[in-house]
This record gives sequence, C-alpha cells and structure tokens, in this order.
Amino acid sequence: MRAVFLDQQTFKDEVSFAAISAQLSQITHYRLTSPKDIVQRCQQADIVITNKVVLTKKILSQLPELKLICIAATGTNNVDIDAARALNIAVTNVSRYARHSVSQYVFAQILEYYNQTSHHLKNTRQGLWQHSETFCYHGNKITELAGKAIGIIGYGHLGQAVAHIAKAFDMQVLIAERPNAESVRGDRLPFNKVIEQADILTLHCPQTPETEQLIDQKVLQAMKPSAMLINTARGAIIDDNALIAALEQHQIAYAVLDVLDQEPPSDSHPLIQCDLPNLKLTAHIAWASIEAQQRLIDIIGDNIAAFNGGIMLNRVD
Repeated sequence: MRAVFLDQQTFKDEVSFAAISAQLSQITHYRLTSPKDIVQRCQQADIVITNKVVLTKKILSQLPELKLICIAATGTNNVDIDAARALNIAVTNVSRYARHSVSQYVFAQILEYYNQTSHHLKNTRQGLWQHSETFCYHGNKITELAGKAIGIIGYGHLGQAVAHIAKAFDMQVLIAERPNAESVRGDRLPFNKVIEQADILTLHCPQTPETEQLIDQKVLQAMKPSAMLINTARGAIIDDNALIAALEQHQIAYAVLDVLDQEPPSDSHPLIQCDLPNLKLTAHIAWASIEAQQRLIDIIGDNIAAFNGGIMLNRVD
C-alpha cells in the first residue's frame, strides 16, 4: 500500500509516524499541500491522509487508485463523504484521542480566570507584594469553583471528561439537552435552563446545520452577566458579532475561544480586530498536547491495519 500524508505540518515534529509507516510499503510526507497540487500528489496513492486538506468530488474522481482516506481528525467536513462512497473509497476518522488534552485546556482557562494567576504574578513582579503593609497583597479577587454551575453543550467523550473534572471541584454539572428537543433525557436539563443557570458555559458539540450560530444574541442575553463562555468545538457555533456586542456591553463577563469560523483567521477577522480585555483567543491548540497528537497518529495506524485486514474501524463512509 502506498500512502501520502498531505499536511504533516499540522503535527509537532516530536510526533512519531512509525505506527502508520508499519502498515505501508511506502509513504510520502508533505508538510503542506495547496489545492492545485492535491491531484498530482495523490495520483498513485492507495491511501491519502489529510488533516485539513479539502478533498472534493472533483478531486476524488481524478484518483482512480485511491482506496482509503484517513482523516487525521474527528471532523469530516473537509472530505466529500457522499462522493467517496459513490467511488467506493473508504473513509476513516479519529475520535477519543483528545479527551484529556481538551478537558485540561478547559480547566486551565477556568482556573486562570477564577484564580487570576497571571494578575498575581504581575503584582509580585511589579513589587506590590514587596511593599505591602500586610503579609499578603490581595489584588483581584480569587473565587472558588466549588458550587459553581458548569453548563456543558455536547456530551460526548469531551463533554464527559469535562464533567468528570468538574465534579472533583464540587461543581454543579448541567448537561444541556438539544435546543428545541421535544423531550428531555433524564440526565439532562432543557437547553434554555442551562444557558440561564451556568456560571461557565463550555461548548463540545459538533458543527452541524443545527448548531451553526447556536450561541447567538438571544442566547448570550439569557446568560448570567457574570458568566464565562469557552469554545473548544467549532468557531461557527458562535455568532461572532453577537459575542463581541455581548462582551462590550458586559452581557457576559468573559469568553475564551480556541476556535474561529476561519482558521487561520485573517488579520481583519472581527474577533482578531476587537481587542477586548474580556476576550481570550488561542490558536486551536486545546486538542494538541503531545500525547494527544501521538495518540491520534497511532489510531490512524490502527485504522489502516483494520482496513488492510478487512475490518470496519472508525469508518465514516
């Protein structure tokens, strides 16, 4: 089996690709691949590995040797699955590799906000503690997580990992039912109730037509003015302009976004431009602990081995 990896640069250099190479007779790694080069690079490949390179129906129809597409991610929106199915091309993805990384990121942001660690470090570096009249220098308030309500939208393995940690902090875990659901499952609360009650709202749902712009002006206005919003899911789940207005008008207190609707964002992206003190942006790195990256690559190796053995594993076609 001959394979090409179209965008290896989406992984750190420390990651080993041995688990993939062991399943192949040949693999060619490209750090990045532009749209104009996709067909030429994939022409002789039995297997294509892509993280974010887009494989359309037009492209797939020009690859007669292609047997398997391995998406190096959970999301599948960069591959035309229907076209692959029609062309008898198998497609796999990877899930359950980043639960520790994403949940750790969520609580790193929560703890930074509620403990104000950067602020207190700055106070010491500025000499405020050294010249204090008492044994401590208070600065910004520190607030306990115990008793706080964390609302979780999307209760797959990532949402469940966040809930597990939250319970260790004696937090109240609120699991949101789908918006406009006709019934509410026993372990969940109505979507609107979670929005209204959450001190922290964290997003872990996939991007679908139903979830695009889910966090809009109406939802933001229903949140507590003291609420914190965290998005490690997909940028398009939030209405950017509505969020900017909500932060400017202090309808909510703080937002942390690890994802945007355009990645990488342009310099003119409204969330890049707005420069608000109650908004933190990070560069889609919640998933990217070195352990999670290695786990993902190893699972791709498992997916290829399963395909070679005629076993259905992590198939999405």
